[in-house]
Amino acid sequence: MAMARTTTMLILVAAALLAASCSAWEVNIRMPTSAADVDEAVVAPLIHALRPLLGSGKHAGVACDSWLLGVEAHNVRDWKTVPASCEGYVGHYMLGSHFRRDSKIVIDQAVAYVDSLKLAGNGKEVWVFDIDETTLSNLPYYAKHGFGATPFNATSFNAYVREGSAPALPETKRLYNKLRSVGIKPVFLTGRTEDQRAITVTNLRRQGISGWMNLLLKQPGFKGSAVTYKSGERQKLQDAGYVIVGNIGDQWSDILGAPEGARTFKLPDPMYYIG
Repeated sequence: MAMARTTTMLILVAAALLAASCSAWEVNIRMPTSAADVDEAVVAPLIHALRPLLGSGKHAGVACDSWLLGVEAHNVRDWKTVPASCEGYVGHYMLGSHFRRDSKIVIDQAVAYVDSLKLAGNGKEVWVFDIDETTLSNLPYYAKHGFGATPFNATSFNAYVREGSAPALPETKRLYNKLRSVGIKPVFLTGRTEDQRAITVTNLRRQGISGWMNLLLKQPGFKGSAVTYKSGERQKLQDAGYVIVGNIGDQWSDILGAPEGARTFKLPDPMYYIG
């Protein structure tokens, strides 16, 4: 009987400690306010309270971390919004250190690949970059719109783009500068439209990004898929005599469709899907 009472007391104490820790998480929720807040060396307070089991909230019987893996592996496709119950998990992933760590792994591999190349040095070697969620981050917008858990609103998003305030993704910027230092020419290939050219150039330059060879935007009236559009633009580069030594994007549609490039790299993006 004494052992049963002791066990019960231990369970009650553990429950109290768990409740206290959950309360502490809630108190510390905030948005990053400076570049230092997203540095990998800084442990910033969480945007969302951690869920039980390391944030693995459930949606239709599927843990959110498993859902994210399915998205990144291109097994979960054609989805319109982040599952509502996973909004907190995605917010925590994007604004905590996890997203930066995952991005660093991708860029570390890309830089190692660049170091392994035997370049011709003839000015014909290029690297294709997507812009949104690859070079520039729209996280300030998505943090106010459910991290992708609410339906996409083109009007409000385009208003955000017109501000020209999107921050550069630091890991991608590291790759960009590496490429320029070895003579590989960056080419931006984006789903943004031609009428957004001026503000896109302004935004890139505000973030210290310059010296690209070309900025390719979607022309008015194009009706095909993202894969058709981007692979078609890459084919034009190849037909003009350029060698696409690398290609990086946040969507599978950025890197699928021949010619993909000699090697492709995908950055994580659990906030939206473009087919």
